[in-house]
Amino acid sequence: MDLESYQAFQDLSLRHIDGLLLTYQGASRKSEQFRDLLMSWASDGAMGIADEAHHLGVDPDEPEGQVWGRTFLEITKRNKVRLGLTGTPFRADNLAFCSAKKVVLQDKEGFVEQICPDLCIEPRDLISAGDVRPLEFHFQDGWVEHSREGQPDRDVSPLSAENRESWRARNLRRAVLLSDTSSIALHVLIRARQKLEKVRSDHRNAAGLVIARDIQHATQISNFLQENGEIVELVHSQDRDSTGRLNAFQRSDASWLVSVDMCSEGFDAPRLRVVVYLTTVVTKSRFLQGITRAVRMSSSRERKEPVPRNPSFVFAPADPLLMQHARSWSIAEPYLIRGNTSDSSIGLIPYPSRGPILPMEAVGDGAGEMIKMRTVELPIFLK
Repeated sequence: MDLESYQAFQDLSLRHIDGLLLTYQGASRKSEQFRDLLMSWASDGAMGIADEAHHLGVDPDEPEGQVWGRTFLEITKRNKVRLGLTGTPFRADNLAFCSAKKVVLQDKEGFVEQICPDLCIEPRDLISAGDVRPLEFHFQDGWVEHSREGQPDRDVSPLSAENRESWRARNLRRAVLLSDTSSIALHVLIRARQKLEKVRSDHRNAAGLVIARDIQHATQISNFLQENGEIVELVHSQDRDSTGRLNAFQRSDASWLVSVDMCSEGFDAPRLRVVVYLTTVVTKSRFLQGITRAVRMSSSRERKEPVPRNPSFVFAPADPLLMQHARSWSIAEPYLIRGNTSDSSIGLIPYPSRGPILPMEAVGDGAGEMIKMRTVELPIFLK
């Protein structure tokens, strides 16, 4: 419910309303008014439902922070039941969120809290049932050259095997760029185009999604695809009609959608079968939200494909963190809350050494082998 609808809501007879649908932002702007109206209307028998509940973070050390979480708790405090639904049951900032039960556990680092859902349906269960597609990952490996300013010597750093965090991040920043014919990103795009062409021989309106680093990067990728004969839809936050164009993409003739972080959570286009991940954001939540755009099934394809369904494909540079996320994408790992002293999130690789902070610049990269990963959650008879 937006602010304009709020006045109309006040004028309605509450006896004829079965429920209210509010946005988190709209509720936070009028939290006191909504709280009073809901308390007078629903009393203690109502149920508060939070969709994508991981957005409702609550920080006990910052009572004035995380507005959406505090608002939900406030307007539903007299509800008999709170129900939280989410496909991303963790947060990058390691905070707890509303409608989540917590238990205290002890591990090697001491006592931690674990979020315990009442019901958990894992992606691998949905894959086995045929409700979603399995994913096959293709990571482009390579090496990146680094040089010190004013010095002729160069260091070569392997993309997939780099365990120094500062160098890993620097490698990925270079690897996602379109540069020359040895560019890792260029090889990723070429192989993704080849895969989509094969998929379209059976799934005729199948499409691909490229997640770019920024608008300029997305424009370069879009131009490359168009120069190679592809019909491309470029959508970004500065596009006034971005929402309309995203909605129209499902029925359009475009074979590729290029975007900057607008096609992750909430975007539904079942014809997507290939995802190219060319951004430097490596948090598990963002990666999963991006790649799972390609697991949706349409009713027309459900009647044509066997169970388990035909796979979709993910292409990306062979960054160690992304490969780690891929190995566990379909398994619901426990979400542990370690407090403000830990900046790690579930699934991150523990780096033994961060390496020296050197004034080095990535000057070139070269594509190596492609690392193919059919993840462990595929049914046994497919392995």
